[in-house]
Amino acid sequence: MTNTNLDNVLGGLMRRYTQRVPDVQKVIDEMVVAGLIHSAAEIENDHIAFRTLGVPHLGIQSFEKIFLHLGYRKMEPYFFPAKKLDAYWYAPPTEKHPRIFVSELRVKDLSPATQAIIHRYTNEVTADPVDSIDLNDPTAIDQFLHSGLWRLPTLEDYLALNAESEYAAWVIYNRYYLNHFTVSVHNLPTGYNTIAEFNQFLEQRGFTLNDAGGKIKTSGDGYLLQSSTVAEMISAVFAAGINYKIPGSYVEFAERKVLPAYASLGAGEIKRQHRREGFEAANADKIFESTYASQTVKR
Repeated sequence: MTNTNLDNVLGGLMRRYTQRVPDVQKVIDEMVVAGLIHSAAEIENDHIAFRTLGVPHLGIQSFEKIFLHLGYRKMEPYFFPAKKLDAYWYAPPTEKHPRIFVSELRVKDLSPATQAIIHRYTNEVTADPVDSIDLNDPTAIDQFLHSGLWRLPTLEDYLALNAESEYAAWVIYNRYYLNHFTVSVHNLPTGYNTIAEFNQFLEQRGFTLNDAGGKIKTSGDGYLLQSSTVAEMISAVFAAGINYKIPGSYVEFAERKVLPAYASLGAGEIKRQHRREGFEAANADKIFESTYASQTVKR
């Protein structure tokens, strides 16, 4: 598998994500106007994230086959008890590619009524759909990631899911749409290369930030700092042609500090391996809420 194929898959994801999430282009445009970058190509994408459902033939065990084939390595697991989620992150084949974070709803932990609604749709998937894709064909992968796995949900079912799990409702409609991409702020010019400074830059330009757990989410060791915009409400078409506004995707920002062992390195010597790696469950737990009503109501 060549990196060209991976580049094509990531390019397809970013094109559709940018079209669907106005904040993406707005953030890029503001960075260009301020002279932080000349073009989007200069942004280091820290990671991208996907949401899945833990049901037969789907979930992480199915989805990860795509990116393992494209050269990613499966890394540490994470668990989010309150949100009933499991997750893993995946390390990329080269430093120029983003990390990937894939979460999965523990459907069996939900109420019987909510499980029944989810299974009404996911039971339409009778075999692992990834097994039928040519994973050497980036166009086929791109089409799969943006195609329906089950019929369009009814608004009634969406709202019923949303009452117990906003994550479940998001996935039943959005499926494998890219949940977010992440700007690495530590590589930006001085004055904008910390989360605190970049958050100020964003808020001065009218962006609404997720304040669940504070606008800056900080790992226990203090070396991973994250923030995110609040998802914009988008017009969605449900079964029977019913229109209803639901949360779309959002943009995340990450600052990975240089580890103490490499503190003596000059700015030009610092590479990805010298910075804090991986993720932090406590940070991610609050970032998930960028699509939750407690945050989207603030836009």
